[in-house]
Amino acid sequence: MNAIISASELADALRSERPPVLLDVRWQLSTAAASGQPFDGRAAYASGHIPGAVFVDLDRELASTPGPRGRHPLPDLDVFGAAMRRAGVSAGTPVVAYDGGIGWAAARAWWLLRWTGHPDVRVLDGGLPAWDGPLEAEAEASAPAEGDFVPKPAEGAVLDADGAAALARSGVLLDARAGERYRGEVEPIDPVGGHIPGALSAPTSDNVDADGRFRPAAELRARFGELGVTRDVPVGVYCGSGVSAAHEVLALEVAGIPAALYVGSWSEWTSDPARPVAVGPDPQ
Repeated sequence: MNAIISASELADALRSERPPVLLDVRWQLSTAAASGQPFDGRAAYASGHIPGAVFVDLDRELASTPGPRGRHPLPDLDVFGAAMRRAGVSAGTPVVAYDGGIGWAAARAWWLLRWTGHPDVRVLDGGLPAWDGPLEAEAEASAPAEGDFVPKPAEGAVLDADGAAALARSGVLLDARAGERYRGEVEPIDPVGGHIPGALSAPTSDNVDADGRFRPAAELRARFGELGVTRDVPVGVYCGSGVSAAHEVLALEVAGIPAALYVGSWSEWTSDPARPVAVGPDPQ
């Protein structure tokens, strides 16, 4: 099953006898929009969303409290499960997640559902900007029937700091942040710039075209192949806090390549000053 869905395919699916549950996961990395006001995903949802969608809060329902495990550590599974059931997610119901277009937050929801055992989850390619159908305001929305999904995490799909360090030596560890952050030239968020020794720079932005849609699978396979990524090599991905890295895991899935996610990512790695840091373009 393809991990992404186009807007036209979604419109057809919503008219089918088995329409998907829709998750609106609008979120921004920056806490302030151009107006200087913090971005409010719920307010954006309230002003207009794809009919039937339910808002999911990334910071509160797809992650737990920031701390030594990173800015977006794994959510408490009871909280995550309750949020998914509130949104109408059941084990046998297809799910489509979307966000404001960049795809990171939707990919985080996709990854969490897949990791916890849901078999049928996709991301709207291009997000809400790709949707040309009607929108509804929150006042028009009705609550979905309670779902029955119970999260059951899979083994091997999550890396901790030690696992990420080991994978950088034994397989391929991809750093999904911008190249200048990987090289340590700038670091706007975390206390130290640079990368995990042995990791390869693979910015998430290179997975999509100018419209924010994923590049074709063949192009993605070629892109990752140049970095030594194949189905026969263990692969892991990290970013700043495990959100944009989920988008890279999704891109690898589109390319037909399974990958693990280092959820704590750079924000966890740098919380311990004893962990080594590499700078510059050289992985080591």
